Amino acid sequence: MTPAVSPSIETSSGASLPAWARAIARPATEFPLTPLEILEGAIPDGLRGSLYRNGPGRLQRGDRRVNHWFDGDGAVLGVHFTNAGAAGVYRYVRSAGYQDEEAANQFLYSGYGTLAPGPIWQRWQAQFKNAANTSVLALPDRLLTLWEGGQPHHLDLHTLETHGLDDLGALTPTCTYSAHPKRGAEGDIYNFGIVASANATLNLYRSDPRGKILQRADIPLNGLPLIHDFVLAGAYLVFCVPPVRMNALPAVLGFSSFSDALMWQPKHGTQIVVVERESFEVVSWGETDPWFQWHFGRGYQDFDGSLVFDVARYPDFTINQFLAEVATGSIKTQAPGQLWQIRLNPQTGKILEEQVLIDRQCEFPIVSARPIDADLAPTYLSLQSHRDRPFTELYNAIGQYNPATAELTIANAGEQVYPSEPIAVRDRNDADREWILSVVYDGVAHQSQVWIYDGDRLSDGAVCRIALPSVIPHSFHGTWRSQAD
Repeated sequence: MTPAVSPSIETSSGASLPAWARAIARPATEFPLTPLEILEGAIPDGLRGSLYRNGPGRLQRGDRRVNHWFDGDGAVLGVHFTNAGAAGVYRYVRSAGYQDEEAANQFLYSGYGTLAPGPIWQRWQAQFKNAANTSVLALPDRLLTLWEGGQPHHLDLHTLETHGLDDLGALTPTCTYSAHPKRGAEGDIYNFGIVASANATLNLYRSDPRGKILQRADIPLNGLPLIHDFVLAGAYLVFCVPPVRMNALPAVLGFSSFSDALMWQPKHGTQIVVVERESFEVVSWGETDPWFQWHFGRGYQDFDGSLVFDVARYPDFTINQFLAEVATGSIKTQAPGQLWQIRLNPQTGKILEEQVLIDRQCEFPIVSARPIDADLAPTYLSLQSHRDRPFTELYNAIGQYNPATAELTIANAGEQVYPSEPIAVRDRNDADREWILSVVYDGVAHQSQVWIYDGDRLSDGAVCRIALPSVIPHSFHGTWRSQAD
């Protein structure tokens, strides 16, 4: 049985922490809007706007620690680039659960992998905390923090002050809103949410560019699966449903966490659900060999009508245990993932072709921001600089995969230096040029920085490095909002 909370990272082992774990050993320190020091290089003239990143900032209260990385309280970094330079702000999301636990100075709620404290007969009544820690969506008048188990939180774009939950004009208290919305070329926003039950429901949403939900649809699913991301490809939405199903009763009764109740059941295979984008009607259900994924990269409809998408793919669900171990500061489980490309027939849901694009540990595939045909657009992602690098280490490099040449370009940040998911930003003066931004933790100096790369010259290293006032714990996802938005 999973304990309610784990001992602190500093008392659970007498061994020294690996360099990457120092970034999460203590709760993050907030800072107000502060001018930032440029350590090297210069901010490009074509880079004006705001970078936002979201991730678990607090994994510990007192001497107790959460049991899964996904359960840390969300904290958002904002870095604003103007003609005067760069200014940054870092704040926790003031969710209702965060405020309650802050006042009590102890854990009170259950999470994805952590049970509420107290005896079993009290846990089944414990509320589930909205951690608000996974991603961000920048709208014209507000920033949303996304966490797929509930509704978004509304933050001020400049100060990151929390203004409570946001129902987008249509979400009810039982609705969830995923961490990976997609924008269509016309500006509309597509997303989904899972309503938990013995046989879950997949809710689909289409919102206008300001976030207001205009269209909804419900699709019944088999069992209670784990779906984190989806594909927007031409006229279709594609959902890959991995063979992970929840044994809900132990989780509901407080005997196990939701994470521990998720079972890998490869006999089900991976289901592929293709949905017509305009009507939200299901076009096809397909099934293929079992795999698991968190994130997709490029997605497009090819000239022959087939759908093509990239996916960071795992052979099983051991990645969940890997991510739980991150919170402990000691990784013991190997979870190899590779970047694959899938081609499928939307009318049948059957895979026509699949191939490995990058055969080394990688994640967080991000599509180029340049106006270029999707089949030629480069993909940026986090990866290990060497194939034989220990699996106990987090990613230490950013890569660019060029589909036109099948070449992988790597920007190695160095040993004990850990870049976050890359964010691609189109230059405001030259649409054919883009910049790659990453928040980097230097485990030697115990310092966080923002690094800016030239998208076409990754291997040359960062063109600008900017110091941040405090250490930013490893985060999940971010976004960019241009100054003109």
